[in-house]
Amino acid sequence: MDFSNNMKIVLAIWLMFFGLVVVAQADSVSLKDALSKLDRSLLNKDQQALEKLLHKNLSYGHSNGWVQTKKDVIDDLKSGKMIYNKIESSSVMIVAQNKNWATVRTNTNAEGEIDHKPFQLKLHVLQVWIHTKQGWQLFARQSTKL
Repeated sequence: MDFSNNMKIVLAIWLMFFGLVVVAQADSVSLKDALSKLDRSLLNKDQQALEKLLHKNLSYGHSNGWVQTKKDVIDDLKSGKMIYNKIESSSVMIVAQNKNWATVRTNTNAEGEIDHKPFQLKLHVLQVWIHTKQGWQLFARQSTKL
């Protein structure tokens, strides 16, 4: 091969790699957007947004061992059984991600009411998101008290 063919090959490899990095960053941005939308939707009891953000087979685990389905989460917000007044996530870390799924860890301060009893919790949360035709959807969540 001559020099110009070698340069073409190097350029093609570099462009392929750069394209993959750009796609991964875009997916990372859309995932972080979904994380923010989830918190806002829980705070605002936005059922339409939750329908899109929560996977039909959701397992939503709380630090006390309580596990909800997608229907439970939406129904409990709608009925007032569960009310979120504050959700502040810090140390948001995408632990692993590919085009189909991602795992995310956060430290979260949550305040609200459950069955009209106030709660204030500092949590470590693990979330599993999957990428569907509707975008990123929360598939599983589990938290533990910090």
